[in-house]
Amino acid sequence: MIFFIKGIVMGLMGSIPLGPIGVLCIQRTLSGRFRSGFASGLGAATADTIFATVALFFYSLVMSFIESRMTLLTVIGGIIIIAIGVSLFVRKTKVHIRRNRVGGKKIFKDYISTFLLTLTNPAYILVFIALFSSVGIARDGSMSVAGGVLTLLGVAAGACSWWFVLTFAVDKLRRRFRPRHLVILNKAAGVLIFVLGVIAVISAFVSGGIKSI
Repeated sequence: MIFFIKGIVMGLMGSIPLGPIGVLCIQRTLSGRFRSGFASGLGAATADTIFATVALFFYSLVMSFIESRMTLLTVIGGIIIIAIGVSLFVRKTKVHIRRNRVGGKKIFKDYISTFLLTLTNPAYILVFIALFSSVGIARDGSMSVAGGVLTLLGVAAGACSWWFVLTFAVDKLRRRFRPRHLVILNKAAGVLIFVLGVIAVISAFVSGGIKSI
C-alpha cells in the first residue's frame, strides 16, 4: 500500500497550488453550488491522473510529440483561460446565481470544461515527473504494473480529496455572502483568471524564444 499512499501525497501536492483551475472551481462553488465546484475539481483531477499516467509509463513515447507543440498548446490554453475570465466578468451574475440555485447548471458541463482546460497544459507532466522523484518512485521500468496502478489510484484519490475539501469549505462560506457580494467576487475572479491567461500566453512565447536561442 506504500505506492497508494505515495500516490495520494502526489495527488495532493499536484492539486493544492491554486492556478486558474482552482480560481474557476472556487468561483463556480460561490456562484452555484458545492456540486458545481466539486464536479469542476473532478475534471481537473481526471486530467492530472492522465498526466501522471503519461509521466509514469509513456513519457518517452508522448513527450517528443508534446514538446514540438508545447508553445501552441500553452497559447491555446491561455486563450481559453482569457475567454473564461472575460465571460465571468461580463456575465449577469444575479441571473446566473438564480439558475444555479434552481438546478439549471449542468454538472457534466462543469466537469468536462475543466477536464479539457487542464489537458491544454501538458507541461504539467513535468510536474508529476518531479513529484515521482520527490517521493522516491523510480520511472526506470522497475516498478510492477500493480505498483503503478496503485500509485495512479492514489494520485486520483489525493486530487479528488483536495477538491472535495476545498469546494466543501468554500460552499460553507458561500452561505455568508449576499448576492451583491457574489457579484463582486465573480468580477474579481474574472479579472484574476484573465490575468493568469495573459501570463500563460506570454510565458509560452518567452519560453519558446529562450529555447530557440
